[in-house]
Amino acid sequence: MFVSNVPGLVGARTSRRGAFFTFLLLAIEFFDEMVFGAREAAWPLLRNDLGLTYEQVGLLLGLPCFLASFIEPLIGLLGDAGRRRVLIVGGGTCMALALLVVGSAHTFPVLLIALLVLAPASGAFVSLSQASLMDSNAFRHEHLMARWTFAGSLGLVVGPLVLAGAMWMGVGWNGLFLALACSAIALTALAARADFGEHNGPAAMNIRSGLRGALQAIRRSEVWRWLLLLVFSDFMLDVLLGFLALYLVDVAHVTPGTAWTAVAVWSGVGLLGDALLIPLLEKVRGLAYLRYSAAVMFLLYPAFLLTPWFGGKLILLALMGFFNSGWYAILQGRLYSTMPGQSGTVVALSSGLGIVAALIPMLLGVMAQHTGLEPMMWVLLLGPTALLIGLRTRESRDP
Repeated sequence: MFVSNVPGLVGARTSRRGAFFTFLLLAIEFFDEMVFGAREAAWPLLRNDLGLTYEQVGLLLGLPCFLASFIEPLIGLLGDAGRRRVLIVGGGTCMALALLVVGSAHTFPVLLIALLVLAPASGAFVSLSQASLMDSNAFRHEHLMARWTFAGSLGLVVGPLVLAGAMWMGVGWNGLFLALACSAIALTALAARADFGEHNGPAAMNIRSGLRGALQAIRRSEVWRWLLLLVFSDFMLDVLLGFLALYLVDVAHVTPGTAWTAVAVWSGVGLLGDALLIPLLEKVRGLAYLRYSAAVMFLLYPAFLLTPWFGGKLILLALMGFFNSGWYAILQGRLYSTMPGQSGTVVALSSGLGIVAALIPMLLGVMAQHTGLEPMMWVLLLGPTALLIGLRTRESRDP
């Protein structure tokens, strides 16, 4: 009898390990988005305490991602070449150090240096964790990405709330980022004990194969389709979030505390949308949902900009946070499905195109400095416009 139960015990242990591994990966995404949400909500405080201009804010938003885009493709290829655990643990360690410097920053150059380290560190720590999650089930990329996005959305909601709590307790944004550095160390220690399914074989040979696969992939129009749509979809996601608090303070003329509340409402409703997306994708085709939500966003965003009443803006902002749910999850899931067995290469290509995406906040910051923040915000309407155009073609051919 004892022998017959051994397979069951082994299976239970394997199942527990798999559940813990998935939980760890989702916790890493949650933490990364919590850091991001706290930072985005803190821009009015950072601008005032460090005396930043719009151009400097644009540089802080865009330059780290721009430079990281030259590093992360190599990180992605190394992730497919048997170096995934080392890269994830190293990324988590560098992320903790960068957050420590952010919490100690009192000048623009120091903050810029810290964010220049934080961007590629997050790429190694978080992006390769996402790739590992995609490798766990090659037939449910959109569904796994929905869970990943929900974990990130939860972190995005918690970020402004922990910032508000830090301000209430009197530790300020500096103390919050010091605490986040300690949390990064704890997550990194857990990641060091996880099994990331390292590849076997000489790393150099696998990197050469990865380079050939990446070159072949960029010749395919379907790969370019998802990459470009990911860039444009971000206009209504992280790009909008990056300028949202500043827009509400400088254009809508609300207090920083009210702006944090509005960002939390936007993120909170987005969290609800991401939660509902998980069961929705079991019944509805992802691209069909994406096309209709882009059409709704095309109408909601101009209404948000034109409404003079803050209460109306808050209602429209909540609706926008709901209807942009699933954009990243579905598009990124489609990209992984287009390149099966090349999750690290997907990270590399996404990061490579991020060179262009990272220029967007910098250019928008320069535009806001010279033409005003309000006219600049209209440029973000390109996001739903591009999705309506890109998803209108060849949808009937998708499985």
